[in-house]
Amino acid sequence: MISFLIGTIEEKKENLLVLNVGGVGFELCVSNSTLSSLPLEGNNIKIFCFMAVREDDISLYGFSSQEERELFLKLITVSGIGPKMAIAILSGMSISDLTIAIIKGDDKLLSKIKGLGKKTAERLCLELKDKLAPISSTDITQENFDYDEDAVQMATDTLISLGINKNDAYMLARSYSANNATAEEIISKALRGYKG
Repeated sequence: MISFLIGTIEEKKENLLVLNVGGVGFELCVSNSTLSSLPLEGNNIKIFCFMAVREDDISLYGFSSQEERELFLKLITVSGIGPKMAIAILSGMSISDLTIAIIKGDDKLLSKIKGLGKKTAERLCLELKDKLAPISSTDITQENFDYDEDAVQMATDTLISLGINKNDAYMLARSYSANNATAEEIISKALRGYKG
């Protein structure tokens, strides 16, 4: 089992990181959040790993934090969620939002993640709800729960009409929805924060 790697970033592209460790190029499948937290190519980094071994395949998965790796390990215990799907889920929203959505049983929000169906989202909530609660209670503040679902939906529809894809629009709207923000406030903040 490879616990972590220290090396130079050779290449970064969607869900993929190539790390040069002593002249050997390791290809790691990574989440978008890990990818965006990493420095530019040519920089040295430490990345936490999980190695998946199957009859026909050996794959390495990389994480910028131990917290993300722990959540990944919990995700792959859920029936129907393999390592690649777990990376897609971790790419769909931040660790704190994902944890809160699971604890709240918000399968509607989770099923908006690309590739995650409603039944799998429901199973995810059911199987992990109690496993996440003890380690994540510090992440849950009242602010995370204080949002207006109607305002989020209105803001999402508006962002979609402006050309932002459905998944990004919902995630943007949700991330700016704290303290019962109105649809107008969410749209304004989302447009300022959107990088395209």
